[in-house]
Amino acid sequence: MKKIILTGERPTGPLHIGHYVGSLKNRVKIQNEGNYDEMYLFAADAQALTDNFDSPEKVRNNVLEVVLDNLACGIDPNKVNYFIQSEVSELTELTFYYMNLVTVARLHRNPTVKEEIKLRGFEESIPAGFFTYPVSQTADITAFMATTIPVGDDQLPMIEQAREIVKKFNSIYGNTLVEPSALLPEKENERRLVGIDGNAKMSKSLNNCIYLKDSAEVIKKKVFSMYTDPNHIKIEDPGKVEGNVVFTYLDVFCKEDSFKKYLPKYNNLDELKAHYQKGGLGDMKIKRFLNDVIQEELAPIRERREQLAKDPERIYEILKQGTINARKKASETLKAVKKAMMLDYFE
Repeated sequence: MKKIILTGERPTGPLHIGHYVGSLKNRVKIQNEGNYDEMYLFAADAQALTDNFDSPEKVRNNVLEVVLDNLACGIDPNKVNYFIQSEVSELTELTFYYMNLVTVARLHRNPTVKEEIKLRGFEESIPAGFFTYPVSQTADITAFMATTIPVGDDQLPMIEQAREIVKKFNSIYGNTLVEPSALLPEKENERRLVGIDGNAKMSKSLNNCIYLKDSAEVIKKKVFSMYTDPNHIKIEDPGKVEGNVVFTYLDVFCKEDSFKKYLPKYNNLDELKAHYQKGGLGDMKIKRFLNDVIQEELAPIRERREQLAKDPERIYEILKQGTINARKKASETLKAVKKAMMLDYFE
C-alpha cells in the first residue's frame, strides 16, 4: 500500500507562527525526507465558507495568502500536489455519501467541533455545513487514500471521527477506503503554540498572533507586548517560568547557537531560566533576546514571500496543475466508492 500524506488549512487569513511550528515546518521536513509516495496539500476554501459564507471575497483573497506562506516556508510544488478544495468537486459528492454514516449526536460529541462552535458563538445557530465539517474532512482524507494526516493535538478528534466513518463504510460496503493515522509534531510544545497574550490558543479572531508576513518592526512590537509573570514587578523579584509566554516561545525557537549570537552571558536556556527564577533578570532583557531569535527564523521566510508575491500568475499555475492531479486521484476514489455502493449504473 502506498504511503500518502494529506494536509492543508482554511484560507481565512495569513498564517502565523503557531501554524509554522505546528504544521508548516513539519510538512516541509516530510516533503524533503521523501519517505512518502505522494503528498497532497490544499487550501480548504469550501470548508472556510462554512463560517464565512457571507464573506466570499475574504476566503478567495486569502487563498493566495496561505499559498504564499507555504511556498515561502519551503513547500516545493515539484514534490507536492498543491490544490484548491472547491475545484475538486468529487469531494462534495463523497461528503454527501458519508453523511449517512455518522449521527447528529456523534457530531455533537466531537470535542473539536464543540470548541470551534463556542469560539464562533454558534451555540444557538450552527450552520449545517460548519457542524458537519468532520464529514467533509473525511472526504478530503479518503479521496486521496491518505494514510497519514499531520495534525496538532486539537485535531485528533477529527482524525478519530474520520477513522470511524471509514470503518463503517468498509463494514457495510466492503474494504474500499484507507483508515488514516494522525502524525503529531515530535515536540509536544510545538503542537499548539499559545498566543502572545497567554491564551491557550493562538487565533486570528483573538488578535494574539505573530504572522509570517509581519514586518520586523511589527514582530518586535508584538514580542515586547508579550505576557510574562505578572508578579515579576521589579528586576530583583523572583520570576515564574511556567506559563510565561516568553519562555514558552524560547523553548520552541531557541537554537544551540542562539546564546552565542545574541546573549553570550549564558550558555543555554536552562541557565537563563534559573537566573530569572532566582531574581535579578528583567523581562525586557529576555524579550529582546526572544525578538532576536524569532527575527532570525522569520526574516528569510518573509523575504522569500515578498519575492513570490511579485508573480501571482505563477502561484495560480502551481495551484492549477496541483488541482488537475488532485482531481484525477479523487475521481478514481469516487469511482471505487460508487461501485462499492452499487451506484455504478452505467459501468
